[in-house]
Amino acid sequence: MSEARTPKRMTPDEFFVWQAEQDRNYELVDGVPVATPKAMTGASRRHDTVTVNVLTTLREKLRGKPCRPHTDDIAVRNPNANIRRPDLVVDCRSQPDQSMEAAVPRVLIEVLSPSTMRFDRFQKVEEYKRHEAVDVVLLIDTQSPNVIVWRRGSAGWASETFKGLAAAIPLGEIEADLAMAEIYEDLGFDGPAAETGPA
Repeated sequence: MSEARTPKRMTPDEFFVWQAEQDRNYELVDGVPVATPKAMTGASRRHDTVTVNVLTTLREKLRGKPCRPHTDDIAVRNPNANIRRPDLVVDCRSQPDQSMEAAVPRVLIEVLSPSTMRFDRFQKVEEYKRHEAVDVVLLIDTQSPNVIVWRRGSAGWASETFKGLAAAIPLGEIEADLAMAEIYEDLGFDGPAAETGPA
């Protein structure tokens, strides 16, 4: 399908109408559609392995519960009107089958790539923190067993780092946990993977 000519600026609602006619995923940034890095270049095998591992693990652990994991085909509408596409989103309210956005994105997960790591860790995380439904943001390193977890608490947002394949990340917000060994299944590492827990 050929891409429609892009208006210079769009509202989020206009964006979703436009996106439905495109043959690849976009984000909306400051009113302008921008192709995601993965849409332009694809993802590495390591990135894809981690994404699939987390998706399948959470799908099984959330079976029979109200929250469901989704890929980056489901977008998140942030309070600044930017539309972002985390690698994975756990949505805790059902939506019509044709919907392209999460209703209650409780947990957002970014699988970090070297080319997007700085942007994901700072700018995108700050946008996610302002979303009233988001309680947890996971930033998963693909080069070592290392996950930064941002969590909303009574005193605001705080981060915790989990290292090593023996660690497990509690996700009480969705009544689940995520073991590091599950995240990094089938991946090897150049150096020793420290058998540690939260840093």
